[in-house]
Amino acid sequence: MSDVPPPGHPALAGGPVYLDYNATTPVDPRVAAAMLPHLTDFFGNPSSGHPYGAGPRQALAEARVQVAALIGARADEVVFTGSGSEADLLALRGAVIASGRSRPHVITQVTEHPAVLETCRALERLHGARLTVLPVDGDGVVVPQALAAALTHDTVLVSVMAANNETGTLQPIPELAALAHDFGALFHCDAAQAAGKIPLDVEALGVDLLTVVGHKMYAPKGAAALYVRGGVRLEPVVYGGGQEHGLRAGTENVALAVALGAAAGLAADEPTDGTAARVASLRDDLQRRLTEALPGRVHLNGPASGRLPNTLNVSIDGALGHELLASADQIAASTGPACHSGNHTPSPVLTAMGLEPARALGALRLSLGRWTTQADIETAAAALVKAAAGR
Repeated sequence: MSDVPPPGHPALAGGPVYLDYNATTPVDPRVAAAMLPHLTDFFGNPSSGHPYGAGPRQALAEARVQVAALIGARADEVVFTGSGSEADLLALRGAVIASGRSRPHVITQVTEHPAVLETCRALERLHGARLTVLPVDGDGVVVPQALAAALTHDTVLVSVMAANNETGTLQPIPELAALAHDFGALFHCDAAQAAGKIPLDVEALGVDLLTVVGHKMYAPKGAAALYVRGGVRLEPVVYGGGQEHGLRAGTENVALAVALGAAAGLAADEPTDGTAARVASLRDDLQRRLTEALPGRVHLNGPASGRLPNTLNVSIDGALGHELLASADQIAASTGPACHSGNHTPSPVLTAMGLEPARALGALRLSLGRWTTQADIETAAAALVKAAAGR
């Protein structure tokens, strides 16, 4: 998957500047081309022993290899799922139930995605788990000493995301995972926002479980995977046949698995082929333009370094984020995660970092991607400055 990327994406032509890549990405035309034959010609069941099953079975195996290569895993450690939320559920519920503990202890942190936080709360409510939710510092980082203090020999699982979806904050995953292992606990990492944007290697990270999501890296929605380190026992998320190593029964969606594999093949090169550096430069230019045009009013939320190369979260004094975006209709962006769209309350992520409600309500999440251009940045900056100037 090393073909030269197209100069523009047809879905973005003629529309507003797209700065919501952290919500979802356009499907890369190369990914769509890879999956198309599996919606038409290669229709067979991959579990079938006859020739019509052979092509889908081989395609599924190749996709598993591609996803594994992106994260430094073995192919037999990749389980395909239907979403990142499902992968998180399989990891968290699967580990807790498989532990056999009557009062298992689970640890997560306050700025996690709801897919993790709500699963942890369900484990507490339905399965008798004891839950600890760690705080974060002013940059949104989990302090390792806080995890060390929370761990006990009853802890079965720690779940901390690789990168925050709102601020781009990167967590010290290797250090946190090592602390969890000192107490015999498994470590899960939701890498939905990190995969394809920064290099990921499950061995270097020291994780036992890791979530990858297709629609965050130019594959269609409905394609995701969970890395399960060899030897880790999980309770299945769907019961029935033996598909996906017995962890997720049901005939596999080969087309979406192929799409995820193709996207992983492209993403494997992205952190090192200059794309990440180009996107980071555009992000910094956008921040500079806003800061210079609105002196003293623009505040960065999250760390200046130690964040994703594509993510800019800023608050503008005297303005509400959703009102700015409504006025700046030349751009498509968000004030926070897409799952909270339309909810004009302060972001729980930003308030957990210690931001005052007024500043949190003024926040904009501007996330760039593969097709963001310099012209897009100039248009977006001008539109936001104009919208903020009269407020």
